[in-house]
Amino acid sequence: MKRVKKVSELLTIKEASDWASEYLGKKVTNSNISYLVQYGRIKKVGENGSTLVVREELAEYYAGYNKSRKKSWKEELGDDLNWDLSFEQYKESETTKHVHRLHPYKGKFIPQLVEYFLDDHIDKFKTKAYFKEGDIILDPFSGSGTTMVQSCELGINSIGIDISAFNSMIANCKVRDYNISDIENEISKITKVLKKFLTNNHTIEFEKKLLEELYKFNLEYFPSPEFRYNVKRKLIDEKQYGAEKEKEFLRIFDKLIQKYGIKLRQDKIDSFLDKWYSQHIRDEIEIVFSVIKKIDNKDTKDIVSIILSRTIRSCRATTHSDLATLIDPITSTYYCGKHGKICKPLFSILSWWERYSKDTVSRLNQYSKLKRAKYQYCLTGDSRSIDIIKELKGIDPEFSRLVSKKKIKGIFSSPPYVGLIDYHEQHAYAYDLFGLERKDNLEIGPLFKGQGKEAKESYVKGISAVLNNVKKYFIKDYDVFLVANDKYNLYPTIADNAGMKIVNQFKRPVLNRTEKDKSAYSEIIFHLKRK
Repeated sequence: MKRVKKVSELLTIKEASDWASEYLGKKVTNSNISYLVQYGRIKKVGENGSTLVVREELAEYYAGYNKSRKKSWKEELGDDLNWDLSFEQYKESETTKHVHRLHPYKGKFIPQLVEYFLDDHIDKFKTKAYFKEGDIILDPFSGSGTTMVQSCELGINSIGIDISAFNSMIANCKVRDYNISDIENEISKITKVLKKFLTNNHTIEFEKKLLEELYKFNLEYFPSPEFRYNVKRKLIDEKQYGAEKEKEFLRIFDKLIQKYGIKLRQDKIDSFLDKWYSQHIRDEIEIVFSVIKKIDNKDTKDIVSIILSRTIRSCRATTHSDLATLIDPITSTYYCGKHGKICKPLFSILSWWERYSKDTVSRLNQYSKLKRAKYQYCLTGDSRSIDIIKELKGIDPEFSRLVSKKKIKGIFSSPPYVGLIDYHEQHAYAYDLFGLERKDNLEIGPLFKGQGKEAKESYVKGISAVLNNVKKYFIKDYDVFLVANDKYNLYPTIADNAGMKIVNQFKRPVLNRTEKDKSAYSEIIFHLKRK
């Protein structure tokens, strides 16, 4: 094919990525351009397998995208917005590097933010290094363990605390040392058992036939990327057309269900596992978990359990667009607005189990080469009352003695927000499966308590109590960093209640919070010291 010059109207994918990179002043990959084509943002031109795009259309798209988001966000959120703390230069693979993507978790901050405040660099905003190698840092709202993971990379010892037993399990699994061969051996055994189970029923045969029918149907009625392109330009009424074709394909789906004897729903809906999983999925989960329970090595058992938990989260009976915010269980094919075609629920965990098993081992290997600190552990407990020294003593006496002698240098943490997330409920499937004790009533600022006056007062009391409890383990000249979107202006009162003062605030834009929410949003990193 004759090479198309960059100045011409049509660009190859490679030329388009080069042009966009220069236009935006940051790297735009071939995959980024292909995504725009696939999802109808820009039109595909070309035949015989050669994809070209119209340069003017690409310019139009990026003109809207690049309409100085920095400028418009500052106009909306204030000139004190520190854009350098947006970390927009990092790709998603970098903000979810190594063990940070070991398991999904709502409300976690990106590792680059933690690194910024924990490492020893200084700049025009961070004029002092607050922590150094060998220090001890605390995260009393540990969540999935981001602070622990990054402090370990920097040679800083860390303690996490979380009221959620499953959160603590995730965090500890991220920072442990493992026998990788043992993990791979157990994964292999489980995979063989699962495959053997599947050969004795019609699930694989059914799903193969269903995928064949879906491919033919979607190719005819939802050609990619033309369909999405036309929807974007309102040439097709997506809602009406999608509903019509969804109903049309259901006739094909129902015939396959009857032919292969597929049982879609469980007989009872008493628990999360009953409600949100098809019978076939539930059977496979139980098969895998029965093997996991026989693993002797606790570290191996825990990390393989995390792989199973990550797997079953992806296999819940919901639409692709509602995976993070469950609405109603779905057990049949449906029109998927996210992918612009008819999609199906999952009928087996095998593919996700194999994918996440391989991914987990890879991430553990990556992180094992970066770890530098000797001590890191996440305690399960209430940060308002926990005795850190006593709890650590029962787990790692040497670490407990170090904390008693050296003291904690400070905190880097993202406390829960008022009425935003139910931290136990987001992992309800894991609590059901593993039989972990739930302590929803001890969460600070949970979604189920709302954002009314009483909820705010309870929140202030809770966060203040945490700071008052843990500060007795601190050195005198401590540094506390708390990341919060304080839209109710609660943190001045919290600091005062804890005998602390806010000495600085770093206001940062939070980019790409969710797929559905692109509105301007910021959070503040409050720097607190002893009053």
